[in-house]
Amino acid sequence: MTYFIFILKSAIFDFSRNKGRTFLTSLGILIGVLSVVLMVAFGLGLKKYIEQQFESLGTNLLFIIPGGKNSFTSGGFIGGIQFDEKDVKSLRRIKTISHLAPAYAKPGSEIEANGKTEVIEIIASTVDMIPVFNLELMQGRLIEKTDEQKGSKVVLLAPKIIEKLFGSIELGLNQKVKIDDQNFKVIGVLKSKGGGGIGGQDMDAHAYIPFKSSFSFNPDKKYFAIYLKVFAEEDIPRTKDEIAKVLSKRYDNEDDFTVFEQTEILNVIGSIFGIINAFLVGIAAISLLVGGIGIMNIMYVTVTERIKEIGIRRAIGARKFDILAHFLVESILLSLFGGSLGIIAGFIITVLVQQFFPAYIDLNSVILALGVSSAIGIIFGVFPAKKAADLSPIDAVRYE
Repeated sequence: MTYFIFILKSAIFDFSRNKGRTFLTSLGILIGVLSVVLMVAFGLGLKKYIEQQFESLGTNLLFIIPGGKNSFTSGGFIGGIQFDEKDVKSLRRIKTISHLAPAYAKPGSEIEANGKTEVIEIIASTVDMIPVFNLELMQGRLIEKTDEQKGSKVVLLAPKIIEKLFGSIELGLNQKVKIDDQNFKVIGVLKSKGGGGIGGQDMDAHAYIPFKSSFSFNPDKKYFAIYLKVFAEEDIPRTKDEIAKVLSKRYDNEDDFTVFEQTEILNVIGSIFGIINAFLVGIAAISLLVGGIGIMNIMYVTVTERIKEIGIRRAIGARKFDILAHFLVESILLSLFGGSLGIIAGFIITVLVQQFFPAYIDLNSVILALGVSSAIGIIFGVFPAKKAADLSPIDAVRYE
C-alpha cells in the first residue's frame, strides 16, 4: 500500500510541474466521456418523455393499425388495407369499448393565416377523439356532435401553431385559417402536449377536425387507424381477442391488421431508441479513441524528456517494474482526470437542460465512462511505459 501511495504521489508531482500539458492531454478523454454521457442522457430523456406522453393518454388505450406487427415504425404505419365505416360499425358492438375514434391522418399539410404558413398534420375523427387522445381545452370550445354530423369546417389547434400564425392565442381564437386550400374556423385552443405521439411525432403540430370535414382531402372516406379506450385495464386482453374476431371475418390474412396496446408500442419505441442511442454513443466513443492516442503520444514525449531521470532511478536501485508502474499510473491518472471532468461537465449540462427537457444521467453510463477511460489509460499507457522500463540504465544516464 505504501509503495502504491509513493508512486501515486510521484505521478501527481510530475503532473504539477506541467499543469497546462496535463490538462490538454486529458482534454481528448474529457470530450469523449462528455459526448458519451450526454448522448446517453439525451437518449434516456427522449425515451422518458415519450413514455410520459403515452402515459398521459391512459393505460386502457388500444390502437388498430393496417399491416402486421412489423408495419409499425418510427415514421408511422405501413399496411395494405384501409379501414372504413363498416369496420367501425362492427367494432362498436364490442361491449367493453367505452370510446372509439377512427382517424384519418394527412401529414405534411399546410395551414395559412395572417400571411404566414406552418406545416401541420391533419387528424380527422369523431368527437370520441377528445377522450381517447385526452385533449384538454385551454380556450374556446371543443368539437361537438353537431359539428361532426354537419361536417362543420372547424378546427382545434395547439397554442404553438396559433402563436406562430397570429402572435397570440387571443388573436387567433375564432379566426379563419386555410388548411390545404380549405377554409376552417379556429374554435378552440388545446393545452400543449409536445412530442411523444404515435411514432414520436409532435402532437402540438396536429390540427383536429371532424371526420366529415376531411372528405375534400379523403374522398374515399377511409381511416388510417382506429383508436379506442376500454372501460377498465383488465378488459384489454378480452377486447383484443374480440377485435381480432370481428375484423378477421372481413380480413382473412393475419397480417392485414394488428391490435396494439400501449406497452407494446412503448417496447417497439424503446428498441428503436436503443439502436439509435447505441449508434450515437459509438460515434461519440471515437473521441475516446482519439483521446487515448493523444495520451500515448504525450507519454512517449514524456519518456524521451526524462530518459536521464529514468537512468538515475535505475542506477540507484529502481526495478523495471517500478519504472513501468510509474508511467502506467501516470497514463491512468490522466485518463481518470479527463474522464472525471467529462462526467462533471456532463452533469452540469444535463442539470441545465432539465429545465426544458427530461434528460438524466444514468449511473451505468457514469460507470461505463470511467471504466472505459481507465482502460484507455492502461491500453495506451503500456507502450510508452514499457519503452521507459526497457531503457538501459547506462545509456539513459549518458543520454543528452
